[in-house]
This record gives sequence, structure tokens and C-alpha cells, in this order.
Amino acid sequence: MIVKSLDDIIGTEDETKGDTWESRRFILNKEGVGFSLNDTIIKAGTKSYFWYKNHIEAVYCIEGEGEIEKVETGEVWPIKAGTMYLLNENDKHNLTAKTQMRMVCVFNPALVGTETHNEEGFYPLLTE
Repeated sequence: MIVKSLDDIIGTEDETKGDTWESRRFILNKEGVGFSLNDTIIKAGTKSYFWYKNHIEAVYCIEGEGEIEKVETGEVWPIKAGTMYLLNENDKHNLTAKTQMRMVCVFNPALVGTETHNEEGFYPLLTE
């Protein structure tokens, strides 16, 4: 059994930060369960481009308000606490935060923990 709190992660190597986001990584590839789990903050007033071409991501918003745009089609959906979205087609997307947003993110395959977005907006596929 693994039990962790957010306090166990903040300020450690399992907390990663970008210009518009912070990711606190609870479950990683090293746990061997086939997925990873992150608690992610998207900063208020920001727009972020992401493209997880190597991962499928499910996201559940637990705080805040914003919107997600599917780049290929221009479709836009509102996001607020209680909204889930699944990037099941490795969708290129823009995430705009009207207020600070807190998201629970699940990745498959699992992240190793050192990933950060490259210039094209995606995480490299790392195995350790």
C-alpha cells in the first residue's frame, strides 16, 4: 500500500513547475501500476498549449474555471469544478484558466516524474 499527502510532495523532486502550471506527482512509473496520477495547478489568467502525443491523459477539474480548445477543430468546452475531459486521441489543445484551476490528471503510460513539456508541447516518452 502507498499512502501520500500533498505535503509529502511539495518542495520535493516530485513537484515540477512550468510557466503556467505546477504538477505534484503522486503516482509514477516506479510504482509499477501502469498509470501516473498528478495534482496540477493551472495559473489564473494563462493560456497553455499541450499535446500529449505519447500519452493518454484524463483530467478531472476539482477547482477553478476555464476552457479547453481542441486545436484541430477549434471546438471549445467550458471547464469548471466537476468537469472531466479525456484526451483519448492525443489531442493538441489549448487550456485557458480564467481563475486558478486545480486538476487531477491521470497519464497512461505512466510518467517517470522528470518530464516537462518540450517546445512542441508534449512530454517525451521516458521509461526511467
